[in-house]
This record gives sequence, C-alpha cells and structure tokens, in this order.
Amino acid sequence: MKTMFRPAPLALTIAAVMSAGCALTAQSESATTATATKASVVEHYADLAYAGYQDALITAKALDKATDKLIANPTEANMKAAKEAWLAARVPYQQTEVFRFGNTIVDDWEGQLNAWPLDEGLIDYVQADDYQYELGNAGATANIIASKSINVGGETLDVTTLTPELLAGLNEIGGSEANVATGYHAIEFLLWGQDLQGFEAGNGQRPVTDYATGADCTNGNCERRGEYLDAVTDLLISDLEWMVAQWAPGASDNYRSQLMSADADEGVQKMLFGMGSLSLGELAGERMKVALEANSYEDEHDCFSDNTHNSHYYNGQGIQNVYTGNYRRVDGSLVSGPSLSDLVAQSNPELDTRLKAELEASMQALSVMKSRAESSQAPMAFDMMIAPGNAKGSSIVNGAIMALVEQTGSIEQAARELGIEALSPDDAGHAF
Repeated sequence: MKTMFRPAPLALTIAAVMSAGCALTAQSESATTATATKASVVEHYADLAYAGYQDALITAKALDKATDKLIANPTEANMKAAKEAWLAARVPYQQTEVFRFGNTIVDDWEGQLNAWPLDEGLIDYVQADDYQYELGNAGATANIIASKSINVGGETLDVTTLTPELLAGLNEIGGSEANVATGYHAIEFLLWGQDLQGFEAGNGQRPVTDYATGADCTNGNCERRGEYLDAVTDLLISDLEWMVAQWAPGASDNYRSQLMSADADEGVQKMLFGMGSLSLGELAGERMKVALEANSYEDEHDCFSDNTHNSHYYNGQGIQNVYTGNYRRVDGSLVSGPSLSDLVAQSNPELDTRLKAELEASMQALSVMKSRAESSQAPMAFDMMIAPGNAKGSSIVNGAIMALVEQTGSIEQAARELGIEALSPDDAGHAF
C-alpha cells in the first residue's frame, strides 16, 4: 500500500457533481445507439469510472456530515445515522474496485482508502484478551488516540495534532501493511469498534458515549476520538475528489486524457484484466477463499460492521457493470453506453451470451450470500459462514467462489476474441 496525502485539485460540491452526473448519464444513454468500437468502449469505460467515483464522493460527503453531527452531539440516533451513512458509502465505492486492476494510478491510490485487514490497536483501545494482530507488528497497540507521541520500530512520532496529512503518513508505519490509519475501515472501526463476537452473531458494539464529553465519556480520550474521526473522513473526501478529477472529461492533463490518447487495445486490455483480476485473485481468492480455508474472521473484508456480504456483492456488480456498460447511480439514473459485451457480440455472439449468463450466475450466488446475511430469520453473516463445521455457510461461500472462477475463464476467452492473447488475470497465488 502506497500512502500519500493529496490536496484535492477540485472543489466539487454535491450539487455540481450531481449536475455533471446527470449530463453524463444522458450522453451515455444516447451513445448506446451507436455501433461500438474499441475506442468508444474505452471512452465509456472512463465514463463509468467517472460516475462511480462521483457517487463515492457524494456518499463520502454525506458520511462526513453524519460523523460531524455525531461528534457535535453524540446520541444513539446520530451514531445510527453515521453507521447508515458509512454503509451507504460502501455501495458505490465497492463497485469502483474493478478499476483498480490494470490502472496503476488507482492501484497506487486505493490503499489509503480501502486497505485491510488492519490492526485496530494502532488507532484506539482494544480488548487485549481477544485481540488478534499481525505477529511482530510494533504498531499493533500504539493507540494513536490515547497518545501524544508513538514509537514504532524505534521511530518516535509526534501525534499531538491529528490532521489528515499526519494520519496519511502513519499508514504502514514500521513497515507493516497491517498498520492502517486511514480509509473506510479505519472509519468503520471508529464507528463500530472491535467485533468481539468471533463466529457468533453480532458485530462491533462501540458505545456512543465513546464520543461524549466530560463525565459521560467512556474509555477515555473522547475528544481525541472525535478529532481522529473528523480528520479521517476529511481525508476520505479529498482522496475521492482527486480521483474524480483523474477521470473527468474535458481535461488535458489527467489520467482519462492519457487513457484516451493511448491505443484502444491497451484500454480494452485494462478493462478485461480488471474484471478478471477482481473476479479471480481478489474477490474469489483474497476476500473469500483465504477466509474460508483459514476459518479466519480476521480476514473478512468489513469485519467490524459485518457488512462483508455487501462488499462482496457490489464488487461482483462492478465486474458486471464494466462488461455490460451499465451502472446504476445512487440517484437511480442509469449510465449506459458502448460495452465489451457489444464488441464480443460482434464476433462471437455465443460467447457474449455465455459470459453474460455467467455474470448473472455469479451475481445470483453473491445475492444468496447477501440475502442469507440479511435474513430476518436466523441471519448468517459472512464471519458465521466461514466458521469451522458450518457446512451450509461453506456451501454458500464456495458457490460464489466457483461462479467467479467460471466467469473468469470466459473473460479470458473474451480477451482472446478481441485480440488480447495473454490476459493473465491476477490469481493472487491461489489455486482454484
């Protein structure tokens, strides 16, 4: 994970972003009537990324407002609203992860927003008798919130004033990738707290009084905890503003302009590599197979909130979005345009039909995971599914893994059909 604080080059308001998004939607929907070319498909891919990151920014700003309200007035209602805003923010962001693979600018950036697993004792208090962390990590119990200075690996750092710049610089302190000070999962921990339920039902149970003032404060350092939450949400917004700017149309010096000036085959390769790598190595492998085979709830993606089923589902949705050229925005509008599906159908309609069916099948398998986790009767969250001896849970997770593996084979075939001979999606070293 490479960490870098980036001051946002654009001051985008929610109204301005939504206005731009509506214009983009109308343009993309009309573009679907044109015959797809590789160049038009790559351009629409950039449109999809732009819309997705705009939505991630919109929902991050809503999260920031909700956390500001919680800090100013720590009530149960405001804590609930902040958690709901975090959950809503995950929906568009998880669909953008398909742009990470193949686009180095995204891969170098995303760790500051979405790195996991994290040793949460770096950030705040933990219950020591049930705290699992990376062996040898000197930062695992640093507790930035309770400290004015921390010493990790022989290096002493002043953390008196908690700013976005300071927190960004603490990522991977001491050389450990488990030292994550920023991003969605740091915010998640600050809202939910440690999940001490293991394989049993229930998520983190941080009391709202952890943000209270005076005698009502629980677990100490409540004002500092609020300062940390404020700084880390501010950083999330500036990071997303930076990425929105990279995909914005009409600029001559951003990533989109570089992508569009390159050979269209290079863009198509990035699209298919992103789909295949997220499908195979990351989602099927790192995010599901590792956790299932190790029976490790520490390896679930949204471990504090037990929202992992949704993160997996919307990762799968992002893969499908890129192939079909469709993205449903948070305001309900549809971004649609020339797609990989159109290109494949021109030369091999049977393959296109099969791949679309496999994408639907993987979404169905992920929806089984999602619906079971959200069931009103005997819900089974992802950390319960991966428990030792849970045959039903293992079957649900394996069903999603196998569907993702199967569609990856067709993604590779689609690449060959479009003249890309060696796609080699990242399998993250996993044998399936």
